Amino acid sequence: MKKLGLMVCTNSAIDYIDHNIDVRVVRSTILLGDKEYVDYEELTADKFYDKLEEDSSLFPRTSMASTGKMLEFYETLRDEGCDTILFVTISSGMSGIYDNAMMAAKMVEGVDVHVFNSKSVGYIECKMIFEAYKAYQEGKSIDEIIKDLEYIRDNNHIYFAVNDLRYLVKNGRLTNAQAFMANILKIKPLLEINNEGKVVSIEKIRTFKKAVNRVIEKFLEETENTDVEPFIIHANNPETAQYVREQVLEVRPEYKEIKDYLLTPAVGAHSGPGAITIGYIKTRK
Repeated sequence: MKKLGLMVCTNSAIDYIDHNIDVRVVRSTILLGDKEYVDYEELTADKFYDKLEEDSSLFPRTSMASTGKMLEFYETLRDEGCDTILFVTISSGMSGIYDNAMMAAKMVEGVDVHVFNSKSVGYIECKMIFEAYKAYQEGKSIDEIIKDLEYIRDNNHIYFAVNDLRYLVKNGRLTNAQAFMANILKIKPLLEINNEGKVVSIEKIRTFKKAVNRVIEKFLEETENTDVEPFIIHANNPETAQYVREQVLEVRPEYKEIKDYLLTPAVGAHSGPGAITIGYIKTRK
C-alpha cells in the first residue's frame, strides 16, 4: 500500500469534530417539505434542529448518495494517487449506504477499495477513521488497519433515548398504533444499537427524564470495573448532555471528562430533536 485514501459517510458527523485528516465525506441529502439540502454543506445541525422546533409539522426524510456518486469518489482518490481506499460506513442495519458502497467498489478499476461496515453510527465511525489514519501513519498494512477497526466495532455499546416518538414512526421503528398508545401512556423507549448494528427497543419507560436516567444507569452498570472511552451524542440538547455528563462523572470521577458530539441532520432526521446518547469503547489492552 503506497497511499491510502480515507472516506466516511455523513452520518459520522465528522464535520463537527476538529481534525487535520484528509478524509472525504460522502453526504446524504435532507428533504424538508419541498426543499432539499446537502447535509452540513447546505444545512448544519443547529439550523436543522431549529427548523424542526419552529415547525412541528415538518417531517424530515433523507436520501443517501447514489452508487454513481460513490464511484466518483473512488475514481477521484485513485486519480490523486491512492492505490488503496478505506470507506467506513454507517451500519448496514440502518442504511443502504454500505450496500451502495460495495456495488461501487466492484465497478471501479485501478484501486483496491475496502468498505467497512461500522455496525454503528456517529462518533464510532469517526473513531474508526482516526484510528485508521494513525495506523496508516505507523506503517500498518490495510489488513492490520481493518483488524484495528474490527476491535472498535466489536467492543462498543450505545444506549439512547428519544423525546418524540413521531420520528421513530416515520423511520419505521414503531407502528402508528404503538406510538399512539405510547404517547397516551407517556412511554419513551430505551433504545440501543445491538451487535447486529440495528436500533432496538429494550425497555419502555414513562417520561423522557426517566428514560435519560435509565440510559445513565445502563451505562454505569455495563462499564463497572472496565476501562473505557465514554462519549455522549445529542440532537441539539446540550442541557441534557451536561446533565448526563455530571451524573456519570459523579460516580466515575476517574473519567475526568466526557466529550459530547452532535447528531448530524442525516441521523437527527430519524431520532428527532432532543435525543440523547451515551456510549463507550473498551480500551484495548
